[in-house]
Amino acid sequence: MGQLRAAVLLAGFVLSAFALMPVQALALKLRLPLARRIPNLYHRYLCWLIGIKIVTRGTPHDGPCLITANHTSWLDIPIMGALQPSSFVAKSEVAGWPFFGWLAKLQQTVFVERERRTRTAEKRNEIHARIANGDKLILFPEGTSSDGNRVLPFKSALMSVAQLSIVNSEADREDDLVVQPVSVAYMRLCGFPMGRRFRPYFAWYGDMDLFPHLWEAFSLGPIEIHVEYHKPVTIREIGNRKALAAYCESRCREGVIAALTGRRAEEVVETEAEQGAVSARAAG
Repeated sequence: MGQLRAAVLLAGFVLSAFALMPVQALALKLRLPLARRIPNLYHRYLCWLIGIKIVTRGTPHDGPCLITANHTSWLDIPIMGALQPSSFVAKSEVAGWPFFGWLAKLQQTVFVERERRTRTAEKRNEIHARIANGDKLILFPEGTSSDGNRVLPFKSALMSVAQLSIVNSEADREDDLVVQPVSVAYMRLCGFPMGRRFRPYFAWYGDMDLFPHLWEAFSLGPIEIHVEYHKPVTIREIGNRKALAAYCESRCREGVIAALTGRRAEEVVETEAEQGAVSARAAG
């Protein structure tokens, strides 16, 4: 039954993508507002098709912003994309992938050459321009994916985009660019706690080949994912890009741990001591 399920889901995934690709390409060429909405609807369809139930906590920022999230699997893309119209920041290699590279381009992904730090300022300006134009961009600051049981250290290079302000022409002022950390935790499989044993079946990391992993994940399910929106901040509140990266990493790690262990405070109260520890870590 697992193999049959994988075959049906993979067929639905590929056929629906090919059906929507020309529609999205035309919407982009004509600069229609629909070009932002189509990927969101498609990701919602994929979550329904695969059997992904998304449980959300917290409030998404109401407006353009940079979203920073922990990264576990290729499933993070449809999960995050289903929640609101948005685009992604991805490594440049993705642009050359068959099929998935086409999908990424059609969703107006910003491609970053992580090994060439000289291009950081250029990509930072591109990300800033997109957000200033009203987009929500999703960044995975770990720079890679994990096994789903932990959150890896966040890299701070692209966090420098938060140093640039957004011109608000209607109010005749400049606003700080908003950054919102979001934690994603893989929780349940077929209604039962997923646990460390089954979470790697959905986590895509290391040197795993994508298509065999895709088939294996499609053969299992349905699954439940918990997504938590944490307090949005600006770099003016935090101090600098390293402190901002440390703040986002800390919030995402707290969210994942709280979800996986079932221990969660009703509110996270940030003390001056905690903020000092984050700043000291960033400075180090």
